[in-house]
Amino acid sequence: MGDQYEVSEAGAGALAIPSLRWEEPPEGPVLVLLDQTRLPAEEVELVCTDVPALVQAIQTLAVRGAPLLGIAGAYGVALAAARGFDVEEAAAVLAQARPTAVNLGYGVRRAVGAHRTAVAEGADTRAAAAAALAEAKAVHAEDIEASTRMAAHGLELLGELLPGGGHRILTHCNTGALVSGGEGTALAVALAAHRAGELRRLWVDETRPLLQGARLTAYEAARAGMAYTVLADGAAGSLFAAGEVDAVLIGADRIAADGAVANKVGSYPLAVLARYHHVPFVVVAPTSTVDLDTEQGSDIEVEQRPGQEVTEFSLPSQLGAGAPAGTGIPVAPLGAGAYNPAFDVTPPELVTAIVTEAGVVSPVTREALAELCSTSRWSKSRSGNGMMAE
Repeated sequence: MGDQYEVSEAGAGALAIPSLRWEEPPEGPVLVLLDQTRLPAEEVELVCTDVPALVQAIQTLAVRGAPLLGIAGAYGVALAAARGFDVEEAAAVLAQARPTAVNLGYGVRRAVGAHRTAVAEGADTRAAAAAALAEAKAVHAEDIEASTRMAAHGLELLGELLPGGGHRILTHCNTGALVSGGEGTALAVALAAHRAGELRRLWVDETRPLLQGARLTAYEAARAGMAYTVLADGAAGSLFAAGEVDAVLIGADRIAADGAVANKVGSYPLAVLARYHHVPFVVVAPTSTVDLDTEQGSDIEVEQRPGQEVTEFSLPSQLGAGAPAGTGIPVAPLGAGAYNPAFDVTPPELVTAIVTEAGVVSPVTREALAELCSTSRWSKSRSGNGMMAE
């Protein structure tokens, strides 16, 4: 237990509470999550004692962000094994909790694979559960290291693209310590620029309809002492037109083999704006987010979220995760339909570079992405999507 707490704290960054941690109280192991639906008003933790509770937390976005979902999925398998539930059934349910985020399935496969191997080698129930937990801890530790490496590669790239510092960076959704075992993906790069004295301004898209930018990125930026400004999503165009954006940094939930990037809805319009205004559009994501089995962007399954997220306005700090429809404030006529995709897909030709822990791909091509994944020490043991460290 102490071991895992140290792993979580090491990656907590500026967060007051780790986004996720494994604990083993006398009554049995649990997975403890920082409830992101309550931020920034309250820092409240959820305690998951079984997989259904974790699945609900994933689907209601109490725990979210591609790398963190991979970690959560791995620990979910370990939790099922440790508490004597059907591990294969738990793995199947967890892997489908959110269809677009490839890291979730990656983490699940890592842990369930370790459990299967242990069982095949004659391990008893306790030893097999320990193997699943050890693999989950490995996924967690690898993500912390990946975050550090991405920040370094991203900062170097910014120096090449924008010599002289004073960067004004626009970001979308949330990509910091709340989505990672470490300090995050895109926001970790901005944080590295801030620490190097090279960040002039972080422009934070509010990220409708659930406001992950305004609620979460601004929360992290404030804690880190970064100079930041929140803007309505629709105001981004005016910022570009005024020449106030030097680079766009976003994360990713899945990157197809051709380099197409699925990320929080609203990312694709930023890519179009960036191209028109000759501004670099940079994606920061670990190699576990690269899905070489998905040939192209059009093959990515895009999650459709409930319509009431658009037609109602809810205060998460008051309602909490999983609040039923009808408990928010209506902002559209009763019965109004809503189009609410969780993600959109940006084609590779609009992406300046993809930054991973293994290096940078620019220009973004199928061949370059495959080569990076095949030569990375993180990808020498592949099992389906995602990578495994040596």
